[in-house]
Amino acid sequence: MPNTTTPQVAVNDIGTAEDFLAAVDATIKYFNDGDIVEGTVVKVDRDEVLLDIGYKTEGVIPSRELSIKHDVDPDEVVEVGDEIDALVLTKEDKEGRLILSKKRAQYERAWGAIEELQEKDEPVTGTVIEVVKGGLILDIGLRGFLPASLVEMRRVRDLDPYIGQELEAKIIELDKHRNNVVLSRRAWLEQTQSEVRSEFLH
Repeated sequence: MPNTTTPQVAVNDIGTAEDFLAAVDATIKYFNDGDIVEGTVVKVDRDEVLLDIGYKTEGVIPSRELSIKHDVDPDEVVEVGDEIDALVLTKEDKEGRLILSKKRAQYERAWGAIEELQEKDEPVTGTVIEVVKGGLILDIGLRGFLPASLVEMRRVRDLDPYIGQELEAKIIELDKHRNNVVLSRRAWLEQTQSEVRSEFLH
């Protein structure tokens, strides 16, 4: 008499395997370009940082995508164990790795805050990170440009002493498509002086 239970066992095995794969699949996160993900830094190299984001492989942040400052040493920006946000640039490169950007996640979050400050006509605070032709670059979560003519009430010739200083400034131009934020410290100084005079007179 033939054994009729064998095919049934095989079907059950296949079903179990499918269930198992589905269960495994459910534990793997899937990401799309532009998603902001959270992860833990597991390795810091000179050229890239590896981030554990619960994906099948670690996410990779190229060194150029770590900071809004140019030519930074990854060790100065993050260390192993740090929990950071990153934006998905490419779902998978040719090696099947997720390519991420810390600075663009920071940029996306900062942009909303800066738009809100502009709507309320409130100043933004940032640290001077670079002297460039024609002015200063402030770290305001993204790169804000402060023209030399708008740093003080009078034009400043030598901008180098401002490196590392924290400044307050008004947002006078905002263009997300062109990635352009122009600031004026002079406008903020004029406003605060005007407010002080007004209080003094009253």
